[in-house]
Amino acid sequence: MTTVVIADDQALQRFGFRMLLESQDDLTLLGEAANGTEAVRMAAELQPDVVLMDVRMPGLDGIEATRRIVATGGRSRVLILTTFDLDEYAYAGLRAGASGFLVKDAQPGDLLSGIRAVASGDAVVAPALTRRLLDAFADRLPAREPGSAPPRQDPRLTVLTEREREVLVAVGRGWNNAEIAARLSLAESTVKTHVGRVLAKTGVRDRVQAVILAYNTGLVRPE
Repeated sequence: MTTVVIADDQALQRFGFRMLLESQDDLTLLGEAANGTEAVRMAAELQPDVVLMDVRMPGLDGIEATRRIVATGGRSRVLILTTFDLDEYAYAGLRAGASGFLVKDAQPGDLLSGIRAVASGDAVVAPALTRRLLDAFADRLPAREPGSAPPRQDPRLTVLTEREREVLVAVGRGWNNAEIAARLSLAESTVKTHVGRVLAKTGVRDRVQAVILAYNTGLVRPE
């Protein structure tokens, strides 16, 4: 059973989400939050599998709420709801640690699939779209301080083997497993194993966050 908390300041929209979730035997709604502060509190108290998070809410917005939920290291994963698939809110949500995003007018089936995917540890947004988002907003990437350690000395990368680093670069470029396998002359099952090890060793939650890690550490730069 997948448990969900809805965070949205629109009562009518929450009602629609509630009706949709209650129609599914494998999904349980634990609570509804009308703002980011309530969402953070509910995530801490109820430990849902997924927080369905609107980005525009009064007070504490969905981006900061996502950041705080992810920072606790708890089990809850965040699925961001945004207006457009290539806007700054989607970008900010992923940078804050969300496991994916969907546009608010997504079909009910897509929304349900997204919730289930996030709960199972998958990312909802394709890595290639994450790459396009990061390229579009590349000017917002933090610059390294003068004299700081080069990207390859980032502690999250030092634990990787050379092959795992190659796979992380490939993931950062938005390639799927089949593309990585073809370009690195590996079996697709081997790529899947390497990706799993990269996620485990670096501590990132999913493939989308691996793309962001590759950007943040300088392994991949904007095109």
